[in-house]
Amino acid sequence: MTTSQDTRNMANAIRALAMDAVQKANSGHPGMPMGMAEIAVALWSNHLRHNPADPRWADRDRFVVSNGHGSMLHYALLHLAGYDLPMEELKNFRQLHSKTPGHPEVDITPGIETTTGPLGQGIANAVGMALAEWLLAARFNKPGFDIVDHYTYVFLGDGCLMEGISHEVCSLAGTLGLSKLIVLYDDNGISIDGEVEGWFKDNTPKRFEAYGWNVIPSVDGHDVAAIDAAITQAKGSNKPTLICCKTVIGKGAPNMQGTDKVHGAALGDTEIAATRAAIGWTSPPFEIPADVYAAWDAKAKGKDLQSAWSKTFADYRQQFPADAAEFERRMKGELPVGFDKTVAAMIAACVEKKETIATRKASQNAIQALSAVLPEFLGGSADLTGSNLTNWKECVAVRAGQPGNHINYGVREFGMSAIMNGIALHGGFIPFGATFLTFSDYSRNALRMAALMKQRSLFVFTHDSIGLGEDGPTHQSVEHVSSLRLIPQLDNWRPCDTVESAVAWAEAVKRHDGPSTLIFSRQNLPFVERDSGQIAAISRGAYVLRDAPNAKALIIATGSEIELALKSAEQLAAEGVPVRVVSMPCADVFARQDAEYQASVLPKAMPRVAVEAGVTDFWFKYVGLEGKVIGIDTFGESAPAGALFKYFGFTTDRVVAAVRSVLH
Repeated sequence: MTTSQDTRNMANAIRALAMDAVQKANSGHPGMPMGMAEIAVALWSNHLRHNPADPRWADRDRFVVSNGHGSMLHYALLHLAGYDLPMEELKNFRQLHSKTPGHPEVDITPGIETTTGPLGQGIANAVGMALAEWLLAARFNKPGFDIVDHYTYVFLGDGCLMEGISHEVCSLAGTLGLSKLIVLYDDNGISIDGEVEGWFKDNTPKRFEAYGWNVIPSVDGHDVAAIDAAITQAKGSNKPTLICCKTVIGKGAPNMQGTDKVHGAALGDTEIAATRAAIGWTSPPFEIPADVYAAWDAKAKGKDLQSAWSKTFADYRQQFPADAAEFERRMKGELPVGFDKTVAAMIAACVEKKETIATRKASQNAIQALSAVLPEFLGGSADLTGSNLTNWKECVAVRAGQPGNHINYGVREFGMSAIMNGIALHGGFIPFGATFLTFSDYSRNALRMAALMKQRSLFVFTHDSIGLGEDGPTHQSVEHVSSLRLIPQLDNWRPCDTVESAVAWAEAVKRHDGPSTLIFSRQNLPFVERDSGQIAAISRGAYVLRDAPNAKALIIATGSEIELALKSAEQLAAEGVPVRVVSMPCADVFARQDAEYQASVLPKAMPRVAVEAGVTDFWFKYVGLEGKVIGIDTFGESAPAGALFKYFGFTTDRVVAAVRSVLH
């Protein structure tokens, strides 16, 4: 334990850097960094296992600032501890292309584990990280060789606890007993609108006790020794721990501390000068005394920690070479050698069987095939496993004290999706989780964050249209597929049969630079004949499924509407109108193809009609204002699927009429 004077100086260095950076940017949140400074000193000085020279060391502790608006706390810590984050970057806080953006962003700043800012999602990601740590440890650790043995630490505030997602994920964390998750709560009673007691009077300790957490209440958040003792106590629990730290927001600012004025705005030159005097900080802006740097420097300790782990892992490799190689492969996110062969066999089996089944069932078949070669698969569903079909024959349910590879997330769509992002960020697993497509609304911001962070999270959505039938408009997706296509860097696959479903799964798994949605039908869809060239082209997002000599128009369709497009093309051919049918299972992937390929599929001069059981706006980018779209711009109705498709005009007569209309 460092001396009291040392800890004061270390904490005040954070305060000085936070208020100076926010002042220079004239933008930011100084209150949280100033209020949590001692908490940061206790954790980073005495507990956090990390190596500034290697921010991606596999067995590092994970540190998540869920209240990401206090990003200057994290940046100050990284700079002071010795990460590759020079003072010049702190001076450029919130400026274009700096490594210190307004909220922490993974892969932008060395040492940042996840992108936080949307409150509540940081703690959700952390639950995923702690879950991944436990499951990896269960798989790879051997007696005397704990190669996976780290904690996940979280800073959060009142805002994270007010967000409903915190209930979803903390309830699950307590149920599963994720004992290596330790959360430090910045209990300062202030949010942007002022004192939170007017709108947030929860008994937070009792709430977390009800979840099954270990709770350490009423810790002085400005007493480093008390915080240190609480963290030590938390490490001895067999439950996740919430440490409730009573703090003063903006601690040290004599005229603003404890008020909302210090939450989200620069202090101003006068108050900064008064703060410097009050805390005894005499250094100019962005200057840190050498002794304070020395107290914070974690490079030597980090090198020793990682060296000790590397020696253990080298011994592990000697005794368990196959396990060591598998661990390294999974942590790198590399696919196994046999993956492509497995995919080819899976597709060949689909072609041979020619099954007419729901694509949700085709999805389950793909999961079954891929699971044989992907031990890193970590599946799940938000209480709809029997409907989403994201389980497989050999999967083992995860329960408290019982590791497995399939998670019953409960009715927690948002929590599930954000936990999956944390699992992906941690490494070692490819997470997928499912719900009905209409409930993607609950998950949407986590999908956006997966795309922003470029993580390989796979979101499975079934019951994709009015085709689910009698459940009616509350469950029938109309706008959802088009809405998901608006999220940058998110690939959205809506396959039409077993072959396209298999390819969609393979492409989503192979993608290393972002998430994918896999969107499937409840109702049976017919198998479609293709040649080998067409099968190969599915992975390009769109391809010519049926062509005709001297085609006069083309029909674009996806999913369940492919059958309608093909039947309409047959009727038009019988009437002397040759038509091309284009299947577009993933418009996002097709948009990344070269112009030559795009033109070969969608010739510019050819009139176009699009058919999809959803809102029409998206499709005009492909058919043009002179084209036609057969879609649904209202909500659905309660009735059997067949009756609904007829009622909403998904008939060959209507498609044929639309094609004829674009030819004149």
